[in-house]
Amino acid sequence: MKNDKTQVVMESSAVWYNIYQYLSEEKHFDVVLSNPIKTRAIASAKIKTDKLDAAKLADLLRGGYIAECYVPGRRIMDLRELVRHRAALVRMRTKLKNKVHGIMLMKGITIPDAPYPFTQKYNEKLKELNDYRINGYLRVIESLDLEIKDASDKIIQLAKNDEMVKLLMTIPGIGYYSALLIVGEIGDINRFPDSYHLCSYAGLVPSTHSSGGTTYNGRITKTGSKHLRWIMQECVYVHIRTAKDSNITQFYDRLAKKKGKSKAAVAAASKLLKIVYWVMKEKREYRS
Repeated sequence: MKNDKTQVVMESSAVWYNIYQYLSEEKHFDVVLSNPIKTRAIASAKIKTDKLDAAKLADLLRGGYIAECYVPGRRIMDLRELVRHRAALVRMRTKLKNKVHGIMLMKGITIPDAPYPFTQKYNEKLKELNDYRINGYLRVIESLDLEIKDASDKIIQLAKNDEMVKLLMTIPGIGYYSALLIVGEIGDINRFPDSYHLCSYAGLVPSTHSSGGTTYNGRITKTGSKHLRWIMQECVYVHIRTAKDSNITQFYDRLAKKKGKSKAAVAAASKLLKIVYWVMKEKREYRS
């Protein structure tokens, strides 16, 4: 039987989703997921314990001051878990490859016969060095290659059956993996009233400070979804290479001359995300 009187508030954390599902779907409580960053700004305290935090959250909920988080459905959560899993595997593999490069640099080793790193020929040359550290790293790298391929195959299969992913892939620079990650991180596009709010969610808007009637713009806020911010910055580099005549590429080229490539890429990523917003909002293919 549904419990119409009981409300529950909980902070978003690494383990929130299963607890949220249990309380809301099995116990039928009205569960509110609190944004810990925004809630702490309202209820900052010098003395913090779990009991005091729980009491403060309850007081804020009673007064209607909880800053809520978006709660996606099971399908979106599954997408997030899959693409984040692949990203974690790739990061592990990159660290190990850097370890191998570090050993080679320390020993002054180069492999001119195999110029492309970590190809089959390159790895065979590495094994001929008979370094137990390099051989150990290569075995783990080969294992990670198999896991990454398995995750990639699942991503491609899901992407082929998702209409929104297909629409996003019409944008130059966005492929199967990045499109699925974008869909997973954004969820319901209608929760954002405009493209600026989506860019803010990705932390791709400049921080602002006003004093004496003057407003100063600083670095990007880097709040919200770090995964969405990362993938948009990756996508914009591909976009610049493959769509050399697009408005975004031209914007990037102009800004890079004035403020450098790094700042230009961040600004271009924000513009690319605005295009993502309208493609998802209007459910249409990208038109240059």
